[in-house]
Amino acid sequence: MLIPLTRETFQELIPAVATGAQYKYIWGKPPDFLRRMLISAVIVVLLLVVYNLAGSDFAPFVLITGLIAGLYWLWGPVLWASLRNAEFRKFQYCGFWQGRVLDVYITDEVTSQEETVNQKGQLVIVDNLEPRINLEVGDKTGFTTTLRAPLQKNHQGIAVGQAALMLVMSNQEDLGIISKVSDIYIPSRNVWVSDYPYLRRDLFVEISEQIKKGRKKKGGDRDDRTREVKRRREGF
Repeated sequence: MLIPLTRETFQELIPAVATGAQYKYIWGKPPDFLRRMLISAVIVVLLLVVYNLAGSDFAPFVLITGLIAGLYWLWGPVLWASLRNAEFRKFQYCGFWQGRVLDVYITDEVTSQEETVNQKGQLVIVDNLEPRINLEVGDKTGFTTTLRAPLQKNHQGIAVGQAALMLVMSNQEDLGIISKVSDIYIPSRNVWVSDYPYLRRDLFVEISEQIKKGRKKKGGDRDDRTREVKRRREGF
């Protein structure tokens, strides 16, 4: 099932400015925070060098730029998350997609490498591996896609055949060619699979419930019409 959504809904689902979940994701782990702090410190030092060389004429510029750069560790995640969102918001059209889980399997991915020395004094490169879930989903039209994401404990209940929901993006009005897909939601388990939380998940779940209720209502109306026709044919 593929239902086109309005541009307004698209922009609400993937906002221009980072959400709290996106900010938290980009904030990362302690090494990521320390990296941003280092960048802030280096820029501030460079600005101080410029100030000492250029004199007081550049004082306002150095002060304002220094304040901004000094807080990069804080506002940096907002910038990078917003840029990620912009990559999806550039597409003209989007749609609500529902299909099924076709396959699910686990692989290991190299996330970083470390150099160490073994007992023989030889330099050895050690790969740091992270387990990843590979989720393949598809529908009756033959469309399939695979999403790879960090493995979470709540992914254990995902199985072949379960319903899968996501947002799809395209530059074609009829959504004939899918260019990007969002996080995948498994409603029966209330589980999300994603490498980055592109969607406002609360709003997406609300939209999915509205679509589900709308389909049930249409199905009920069809059943009522069928029963009415049958009664007329039977002379009641």
